[in-house]
Amino acid sequence: MEIRLITNNKKDYLELLLLADEQENMIDKYLERGDLFALYDGELKSTCVVTDEGGGVFELQSLATYEKFQRQGFATKLIEYIREYYSGTGRTLIVGTGDTPTIVSFYERRGFRFSRRIENYFLEHYDNPIIEDGVQLTDKVYFSMSL
Repeated sequence: MEIRLITNNKKDYLELLLLADEQENMIDKYLERGDLFALYDGELKSTCVVTDEGGGVFELQSLATYEKFQRQGFATKLIEYIREYYSGTGRTLIVGTGDTPTIVSFYERRGFRFSRRIENYFLEHYDNPIIEDGVQLTDKVYFSMSL
């Protein structure tokens, strides 16, 4: 297993990034200013983008694993790597995501704790409804962990 920091041609990873954030213009807001990490295990399995939000806070964005490789620990490995990678330069890792039991449980099991909610975020910022686990996303919830 290898995790690579991608510095060029980040849009080459768009197919996978779109699994986590369904609207390309939203990804465009952070892709170039963020660090793109790609996890390979023989082939590309998972990616994420991390942005520096200032004050020692880094945000994990567009964490995605191809569906056929999900539930095999690849996203967890990426989170562990990210936490170690930024531990010397930051104090907090945050993630903003949809409010469904599956997503919330995923992040809580990895050490993240609820920090805040932005009501109607997905309704106001996305052109089309986003459905996760059969539920339309409305609010964006943020979780954080110490680095």
